[in-house]
Order: sequence, then structure tokens, then C-alpha cells
Amino acid sequence: MARIIKSCLQSALKCVNLIMAMVGIAMILYGFWMVRIWQRDMGGSSFDDFNSTAPWFIYTFLGTGITLCLLTCLGHIAADTANGFCLFCYMVIISVLLLVETGIAADVLLNSEWQKDLPEDPTGRFHDFKEFVESNIDIFKWIGFVIFLGQGLSVLSAMALRACGPNQCSNYDNDEEFNQARLPLINNHPQQPAYVIVDPPFANKNEAWNMNK
Repeated sequence: MARIIKSCLQSALKCVNLIMAMVGIAMILYGFWMVRIWQRDMGGSSFDDFNSTAPWFIYTFLGTGITLCLLTCLGHIAADTANGFCLFCYMVIISVLLLVETGIAADVLLNSEWQKDLPEDPTGRFHDFKEFVESNIDIFKWIGFVIFLGQGLSVLSAMALRACGPNQCSNYDNDEEFNQARLPLINNHPQQPAYVIVDPPFANKNEAWNMNK
């Protein structure tokens, strides 16, 4: 029964972990598309202008997507091996990520001038992305809810899987077979013969009687 529960927890952790994988891949693809558009727009500019305008938004988008993909790999390894250290690291990183996301969401919702805290984006991709999110706000609300839910379930699944302990493989079905297999090595006493040949107790008397006779 414990093995079945543990297998279910491993499968659940892998499934919810795929949510971050899909989000990360989508962010990487969108980031590459923004890089391609930005390079096309900068085609008529000099190389110095290209280096002086750092596209922080594109780099941040790509970095976040790559981080999510790496985190997905860590979660898959932790779920497959059920290693306590890997699960602990996975839980800590996911918890920190949840705190950062909560802080960003609270700043956007409570601070009406949150855009002033960000540096100027020379590519203009941040403004386009903001307009795209505002025009599809209902869809992005559901996407954000699914992401938060998936990360929360990932932490809970990792905690439950870590409580079950690591995988333990044995070549024996139970301890009795293990002990029985080792008994001949422990109790390796020499066997006594079935019978012992000894001289009859009255051999000397018989010889004396034969001599007298």
C-alpha cells in the first residue's frame, strides 16, 4: 500500500511540474521571437547603438523561461528518485519563487505607479506585452491562477513524498528470507557423525576368559 501511495505522489508531482515546463517553453519561444523582432528593428543602427540599448525585458523574459525549465528538470529528478535533499531544494526554490511572484502581483495591484520602478525598455517590447495582457486580461488571470495552483501543489506533493522516505530496493522479499539465507553462514558448526565406533566395555574380560579356557 505504501508503494502505491508513493507512486501516486511521484506521478502527481511530475504532472504538476509539467505546468511550469509548458510556461517556461512558451516564455523562451516568445523571448526568441522578441529578439528576432528587435534585431530586425535595429538592422539600420550601428553596432554601438546595438550595445548601448540593453533589452532588459527580453533578457528577463528569456532568463525566467530557462529558469522554469531547469526547475522542471530538478522537480522531475526529485520525483523520480524521491531523494530527500533534491526534494528539499525543490521545495525551497518553489517557495521562494512563489514569494517573488506574490510580491510582484501585490506591487502591481496596490501601486498605481509601479511602471516607474522599472528601467526604460529601448525595444518597446514591454509596452507591447503590457497592451497584449490588458486586452486579454481574463485569459491571463486564469493562466496566473493555474500557475500559482500548480506551484502550490508541487510544494505539497514534494512535502508528502519527502515524508514517505527515499526509495529502498532490496533483493529479498522480506526479512525472514534474508535471515534464512544468512543462517548457514552464521551457524556453520561441524556436523557430528550419526554413530561412533568404540571398543566394547568388556573387551578385556573376554580376552582373559579365552586365555583361561
